[in-house]
Amino acid sequence: MTIHLAGDSTVAPTDHGRTSGYPEIPLLGWGDELAAFTDDVVRNHAIGGATTASFRAEGRWEKLLAELRPGDTVVIQFGHNDQKEPDELAAEGGYTDRLARFVAEARANGARPVLATSVERRLFDGDGALRWSHGPYPAAVRALGHELDVPVLDLTAFTRWLYGWLGRDASAALFPHGAAAAAGLPVDEKLAKDNTHFTTAGARAVARYVGEALASLDGVHDAEEPLGAWVMQP
Repeated sequence: MTIHLAGDSTVAPTDHGRTSGYPEIPLLGWGDELAAFTDDVVRNHAIGGATTASFRAEGRWEKLLAELRPGDTVVIQFGHNDQKEPDELAAEGGYTDRLARFVAEARANGARPVLATSVERRLFDGDGALRWSHGPYPAAVRALGHELDVPVLDLTAFTRWLYGWLGRDASAALFPHGAAAAAGLPVDEKLAKDNTHFTTAGARAVARYVGEALASLDGVHDAEEPLGAWVMQP
């Protein structure tokens, strides 16, 4: 089976024009690392700057549908750019409507749609608290998943946990400015402000979670014998 990915730059592969300015520090979405954490084929259709509207308008969704085979999975994660167009792509308006259409069309082609909330931006305030950067968009995805009986990967919750668990300083390594600073490279103002796009460490962390979550949805390990209580050996 094949996992198809539809989304924006936080999902997309490295070859769509973004750069950190350093060849040794790639900028990539979590979709670029997913193949390492699943036995399925991964087809990453995501592209930087995409919204639920532009992904269809540019023919990318049509191309994805043409590649679908019965039993495939389609993971759909938008929101970072939709929120920049609040009139046409409001969380409970055009954004939700377009996601629902993606779901219906994926199902009509025999595939399983899976919705994902947006990965969080790493934005800590002056008191060290992690800010909420996506407003009502993640909640709209969760509600739509419940309404349409579609699995939802809550990547907003996962990445908020991840950044908070690592802390303000350590979580910087998941992003290009942190990797550059750790390597002793200069960090310009533009790079320093990029707390949205991952470097390899960040992409792999999210991809591993997505891989585990999809395996759970598929019931991959449900037939394993339970190990029971652990026994300490002398």
